Amino acid sequence: MAAVYILYSKELNKFYVGSCQDFELRFHEHIEKVYPNSFTANSDDWQLVALFENLSYSQARSIESHIKKMKSIVYIQNLVKYPEMVDKLKQRYK
Repeated sequence: MAAVYILYSKELNKFYVGSCQDFELRFHEHIEKVYPNSFTANSDDWQLVALFENLSYSQARSIESHIKKMKSIVYIQNLVKYPEMVDKLKQRYK
């Protein structure tokens, strides 16, 4: 099953939204800077703030795209604060 995740860097004061098939592996890749030219390689303090699991891969990609298109820190903060918003996204992108 796939997942959508949101990371936060206090150093950069930025969020990063991603989706993947294996979150533990992907998170490790972010922390270890496996991809040195990636956005997350710019900081060492990434923390997981939200993880939405048990999604199909296409559903995860659609939800990731939706969150990124919103281009809103407030929207991301609300997703973290109000789990019912995530439930609505799961239904919308079934």
